[in-house]
Amino acid sequence: MDNRNIRTGRIIPLEGYCDQPYIVKTDDGAWLMTVTTGAGMEGASGQHVVSKRSFDRGESWQDEIDVSPADLPESSYSVLYKTKYGRIYCFYNYNADNLRAVRADDPPFGGGLCRRVDTQGHFGFKYSDDHGKSWSDKYYDIPQRRFEVDRMNPYSGEILFFWNVGKPLELENEVYVPIYKIRAFGEGFMRYSEGALLHSDNIGSERDPERLHWETLPDGDIGIRAPHEISVISEEHSFVPLSDGSVFCVFRTVSGHPWCAYSRDKCHTFSQPEPMRYANGRLMKHPRAANFIWKLDNGRYVYWFHNHGGQGFDDRNPAWLCGATEYPAEDGVRLAFGQPVPVLYDDDPMIRMSYPDFVVEDGEYYITETQKNVARVHHIDRELIEGLFHQSGNSGRISGVTSSAKSTINNESTGLPIVDRMPRLKPFSVRDNNSHDFHSISTDYSFTLGFSYEFGDESEVLFSTLVGSCGIELCWNAGMSRLELLCGDGQYMSCFWDDDLLLCRRGRHEIRIVFDGGVKAVYFVTDGIFCDGGEERQFGFTRFDRHMQSLNGLTSPGVNKLSDLVYIEGIALYE
Repeated sequence: MDNRNIRTGRIIPLEGYCDQPYIVKTDDGAWLMTVTTGAGMEGASGQHVVSKRSFDRGESWQDEIDVSPADLPESSYSVLYKTKYGRIYCFYNYNADNLRAVRADDPPFGGGLCRRVDTQGHFGFKYSDDHGKSWSDKYYDIPQRRFEVDRMNPYSGEILFFWNVGKPLELENEVYVPIYKIRAFGEGFMRYSEGALLHSDNIGSERDPERLHWETLPDGDIGIRAPHEISVISEEHSFVPLSDGSVFCVFRTVSGHPWCAYSRDKCHTFSQPEPMRYANGRLMKHPRAANFIWKLDNGRYVYWFHNHGGQGFDDRNPAWLCGATEYPAEDGVRLAFGQPVPVLYDDDPMIRMSYPDFVVEDGEYYITETQKNVARVHHIDRELIEGLFHQSGNSGRISGVTSSAKSTINNESTGLPIVDRMPRLKPFSVRDNNSHDFHSISTDYSFTLGFSYEFGDESEVLFSTLVGSCGIELCWNAGMSRLELLCGDGQYMSCFWDDDLLLCRRGRHEIRIVFDGGVKAVYFVTDGIFCDGGEERQFGFTRFDRHMQSLNGLTSPGVNKLSDLVYIEGIALYE
């Protein structure tokens, strides 16, 4: 099975609902994980934080213990921070006042009361001095300075609405813990949000938790947020330090794009937030879902997002990664983001994976994620991660689902259709002869077609092996400035197109068309740029039927105007 499929991951045993499976490496060699879990659904009574440890990279877990027991009021959304002397802090939301309802909009909340109470109350911590095998009896509350958003909530800030999913940022032995302030609960649950940080300047040296200093940042009355005319939702900020001491943060909105900001003064102020862009200036796309960034030890960065322009909580499948590197700018170091690569998926598009963590151990890469009911650890192919940073060369190649097989479909260039042999394509789906009902199973077969072509003002068929409803046909629609792909196996037919405006500029373009047999989707790449649908379509990638078999048609193409068309077995996005 394709190891990008989340079902190949190592399941983390939990009670039912599970969220934010985050890890720190302890000084005794363990992976310490905390998770928000409970017997009910997200936000239900009994939701609480547990911790557990692994010495075999998530193959097995031990020392499970409640950080906060289920019979206490709700504790939720924990993040971990380890000091240089080994103490581990677990920060989390706590409904310490045991409120059973809070004021909210009506509609959607009948009677103007929201009975989900896990995103309000108090924020604080417990700590462990034995590598997470036990936790302090006492919960320590962290004071929060009120912002305008707090004073505008239904309680004028006397009760605080907030939560956190972002891992703490460390700068010069000081810690900055993200929180996301909420004005009101209504449509979409959190109806208005913005980001802030709780900063301690002495947590790295002061061992008496009662004597820790705390301040709420940024300075002033307003958190980190996009302009309200763009999005009143700015939340789940993720922070990383840059090499010059600056801080980069990225957060989700409901604009269809992630937004970001920089701080040059240790989070006291942030630059005017801006939409995230690739290094070539194109806007990145992302829905209302967690989008996190992690710094690798070598100064490179990895960014997790969902690569489409939705505005709601849906469509978190597949998950994508981009690599980022630093470059000098007038205002300080900034990050340049490369092109995306799909890293994890589920066969069911409705399954959503999110709230990941990224762990590097002995040069190997691991990602944790949850689909809210099952949390897993995934070993990610090194070639996939390293390829994020070498997209001008051998990159985008996803190990485990590719091979080095490459053949030229047509290596002559006469300007006329040339009859030549088409490689035999494998099926995407086959019968499982070992099952009692002979159901279909995925082969995870993937392939890539690559070519260059001089696109002009006349529409034409570029390549075709279609016979009946079997085979592949590729057409250039000059009027629409788009490539159109038709393919079928005799039972199922699918139509795809690239209308990303990248081809509006006439002339020669390098094209990759990727059939990803794991995700069951087709991707177009034009001149090394992933075609994400631009502002015209929510999705750039398009799914094909999971029961599609082989796309074999004519052995010799009926039409082939692509003199350098190549077939690559596997996913080769950017090489």
